[in-house]
Amino acid sequence: MSVRYYLYISDAKVDMMLPQIDPAWSHKRVTEFSLGVKAAGAKRSVERAGTDSVPRLERVVRHLEDHGDLGDVDEPGQYVHGVLPMQWGAVGDGDAVYFGGRTERTIVGLGGSAGHVLSTAAAAPPPQHRLSASLMPILLDRLAALTPEDETAGDDALAMVVQANSALRGPAQTVEFVAKRMLYGPCPYPELYARDDMAVLLGSPLFVALVD
Repeated sequence: MSVRYYLYISDAKVDMMLPQIDPAWSHKRVTEFSLGVKAAGAKRSVERAGTDSVPRLERVVRHLEDHGDLGDVDEPGQYVHGVLPMQWGAVGDGDAVYFGGRTERTIVGLGGSAGHVLSTAAAAPPPQHRLSASLMPILLDRLAALTPEDETAGDDALAMVVQANSALRGPAQTVEFVAKRMLYGPCPYPELYARDDMAVLLGSPLFVALVD
């Protein structure tokens, strides 16, 4: 069994999806025995299952693998599984994290809330009024901050992804991920690539993990 070194886990997505996939997972039955003065009785109570993120995430991923519309980067379904080198870092004012990479056929961007990066999990939660960067309008607003001042993607979200990837700095790391597809379409800059059928994919990850 392979062991994943997780960089990012979206507990919000897992918590939303898991009760729909397996309602019994969210709670477990615990039998408590109590001894009274005259007789012994038993009572059952319901406790929330353990809060460990990894087994909950893995249950959701197994369901997507077995029953969901799970495609790959070049042929995405509603959900996408991939393994490829990606650069990544905080964007906007630091409340979002963005991963960018590409295959021979597809330019890939993944974005979500920085609070789901595991090294920041113990940090103070964001203000309640702040919208999640996993929402597409919020994520695109954060990506706009990566666009050079002398260039503009306008309202073209796919162009924002291409420009955001070009703006990322630092070494690429090979990662594995499963993400919810947000946008997918033809690259708006086909002249920049060897293929004239280059595509662009934007997703919001359930998880991102390092691959050795």
